[in-house]
Amino acid sequence: MRLAQVQDQTPRRWVRRLLAVALAAIALPTIWAGPATASTPGPCAADSTQGCLDGFLRSTEGQPLAGVVLKVTDPSGKMTSITSGADGSWSAPVPADGEYSVELDVSTLPPGQKIAQPDQNPLKTQARVGSTTSLLFSLGSGGVSTAPSGAASPSVVATSGTGTSGVSWERVAQQATSGLIFGLLLALASIGLSLIYGTTGLSNFAHGEQVTLGGILAYVFCQLVGLPLILSAIIAVLLAAASGWMQDAWIWHQLRKRRIGTTQQMIVTIGLSMALQYGFQFFFGGDKLRIVTTTPTIITVGPVTFTRTTLISVVIAIVALGAVSYFLLATRIGRATRAVSDSPALAAASGISVERIIRIVWTLGAGLAGLGGVLMGLYLNATNWDMGGAMLLLMFSAVTLGGLGAAFGALAGSLVIGLVVEMSSLVIPNDMRYAGALLILILVLLFRPQGILGRAERIG
Repeated sequence: MRLAQVQDQTPRRWVRRLLAVALAAIALPTIWAGPATASTPGPCAADSTQGCLDGFLRSTEGQPLAGVVLKVTDPSGKMTSITSGADGSWSAPVPADGEYSVELDVSTLPPGQKIAQPDQNPLKTQARVGSTTSLLFSLGSGGVSTAPSGAASPSVVATSGTGTSGVSWERVAQQATSGLIFGLLLALASIGLSLIYGTTGLSNFAHGEQVTLGGILAYVFCQLVGLPLILSAIIAVLLAAASGWMQDAWIWHQLRKRRIGTTQQMIVTIGLSMALQYGFQFFFGGDKLRIVTTTPTIITVGPVTFTRTTLISVVIAIVALGAVSYFLLATRIGRATRAVSDSPALAAASGISVERIIRIVWTLGAGLAGLGGVLMGLYLNATNWDMGGAMLLLMFSAVTLGGLGAAFGALAGSLVIGLVVEMSSLVIPNDMRYAGALLILILVLLFRPQGILGRAERIG
């Protein structure tokens, strides 16, 4: 009974302070998203009759560029000229599916401004009715990027302080901010993965699909059903949590009852992951799915630029992580969860229902992964059928770095992985940034297998 009744007043006070800071931060969107930094959504709105091309034009100093002319050519060869608004935003309707060409008229740029990669102007992209395709023409060293049908480009907008390709303090600050944001959102999924491993010893390779499920459910209820974003997100998280409950009740509990080993269960998770991935692709296709199709509001704080949606997502993530910390440290069920994670046999001997705790952990872990999928879909501007699968390596790296089975270690590991992933793009190609997470995973296993907060255990 001692394990289930441990009281730790110092962590409890720490959690209360963390919650207080998080709740106080809720006021930040109202304070920061004032008229000076807000952007007006473009007039184009995607519906059943048309799609949209849109984007923002900003100088190398991050200021909006107004009056810049862009020439949009549709699949039939018809050209339309549009002009960026006072906030740098522009949009054009997409009357039919096909390949569109958008050319920025460099003669209308202010003095001293130029496109970083002129060979990518005009920019061609596939657009379709019913979706919005975002195009970003970056000036200076940032290049030209495209997000077809809401492709997964982060909602922290990179700006360039200089016209060269070198590393600047502004770019370092931008990438560090992006890394912390990405790490916080990654932690929502990683903590659930760590809790499941701690209580069952199972490495769940299907946990990434719980992240995908959250993002796709938010898309379904927001775009297909037409519910408000907040209500869609709540329903998505609740359904994701319910899926965790059903998985344990119908699959994992039955396997444990038959004394199936964790290795065999792990193989089942791999098969379940593949089935869910291709199920998502079959029903929703391989295109990017935008949870929100409106043009985001841009906020600039010093050298860092991000969207208002990203700021709100960070606040929600901090509150959720604080609530999980309070649950684990200050509630009876949370202490019982820690006891089961330490020693299931001793916890059972103390009167704790181990199976009940495991069921709660599966439900909580799936719900956190679903919330992470919703917020990550908003952060990346879109979700798709393999988003969670692509993040699975990062989640395992974060859990291993922090310490297997340690929930707070997963949080610390996620922040480190987030920073490494985003900061590595300063010195290596962006497409290779996830390789840094794999390198960390290998180094941790070589030099500190127990992780940052894990405990070294003697084997044999």
